[in-house]
Amino acid sequence: MRTSLLLVLTLLALAAGIWLGRTLLAPTDSSATRFNENQPVSREILYWVAPMDPAYRRDGPGKSPMGMDLVPVYADEVQAAQQVRIDPTVVANLGIRTASAERGPLARQLRTVGYVSYDEETIQHVHTRVDGWIESLAVTANGDPVRAGQQLFELYAPNLVNAQQDYLALLNGAASPSLVKASRERLRALGMEPAALRRLDQERVVQQRVPFTASGSGYIAHLGVREGIFVTPSTEVLSIARLDTVWVIAEVLERQAGWITAGQKAMVTLDHAPDAPREAVVDYVYPELDPVSRTRRVRLRLPNRDLSLRPNMYAQVMIAGQATPPVVHVPREAVLRDGQGQRVVVAVAPGRYEVRRVRAGLESGQRIGIRRGLAAGELVVVSGQFLLDSEASSSALQRLHSPSTSRQAPPHEHEQAADQDAMDHGSHEAHQHHQHGGGS
Repeated sequence: MRTSLLLVLTLLALAAGIWLGRTLLAPTDSSATRFNENQPVSREILYWVAPMDPAYRRDGPGKSPMGMDLVPVYADEVQAAQQVRIDPTVVANLGIRTASAERGPLARQLRTVGYVSYDEETIQHVHTRVDGWIESLAVTANGDPVRAGQQLFELYAPNLVNAQQDYLALLNGAASPSLVKASRERLRALGMEPAALRRLDQERVVQQRVPFTASGSGYIAHLGVREGIFVTPSTEVLSIARLDTVWVIAEVLERQAGWITAGQKAMVTLDHAPDAPREAVVDYVYPELDPVSRTRRVRLRLPNRDLSLRPNMYAQVMIAGQATPPVVHVPREAVLRDGQGQRVVVAVAPGRYEVRRVRAGLESGQRIGIRRGLAAGELVVVSGQFLLDSEASSSALQRLHSPSTSRQAPPHEHEQAADQDAMDHGSHEAHQHHQHGGGS
């Protein structure tokens, strides 16, 4: 009896232990909840590609031309493909520098080249009014300086000689004052200067060679005759230009000509004085274009009191335009250009950089406006950006051309892969054992 009771109690204890163990080991709702919390968060799929050909893209799952399942490309993978990470301790060694994108107005600045020219409004063109021969030419070459009142040449003209004789005949005779005055005016009309007329009145002697003098100081801009040459009223004997003011003729591209109007300020820098730019004003924009270079000429008026500017000197010209509305702008060296557009390298975090496509706008000096793709306050790389851009492009190719390896396989795929590896390993060992056994 006692033995039977002990057996029953033992069976009851065993059953209770089994039930308690199953109860404690069974998964509860809370553990299931925790398991669900550890499930990977859903990721945004951009498109689907063929595992062996990333260029084959579709909007949804399907089969590739080779019969393989298409694999997804996630948004975070594409974003990561455009970024590159560098240890912050290495950044200084690479010489990477950044600058902040700023927001503010930009003044359009046009930089071009030009050359110094005479102020054509001050040029004196010397012609004779009668046919004759040049005698006693006092200047010999272009660029010779002349003073106001200096004799330039003498002219032997038969018409002037005859007119002087008629005048002296009336002056010495009993002619009426009106006839004398008319004869004198004829001499003036033929080009006889006031000083030569006064000498004629005083000496009452015909001047065979009539002198011609400079009406103002300057430099010979053009000498068109030599001594003894025959000239007519259409012949330009010489021209005299002043240098106290000069022109700078600048060449601008056709698309830039619309930015420039008369009155705009400009800066002119000469090669002989690179550290002393001169202020100038746009005086005139020529209406025609050069048929060969497709450029328009812009005329600047420049004071030249020290006479240091000489015709045909080359000059660097910067013409300032009106300021634009506030825009985001960065240093010019921050913008990288290729056949597809512009891009910048943005420092998104310490040691992390992102290559970003932007749309560049107006260039002003060393700054360039950004119309789209960048916000004020963001840091852009201005030194070392080519290295980062190359690294990001290399990383993007490696990631985007291997989409099947970029996504994390589900747990059951890991298990299948592990089982397959184990089977392959076991087969390899069995094969080696068979070879050793056969050899013995």
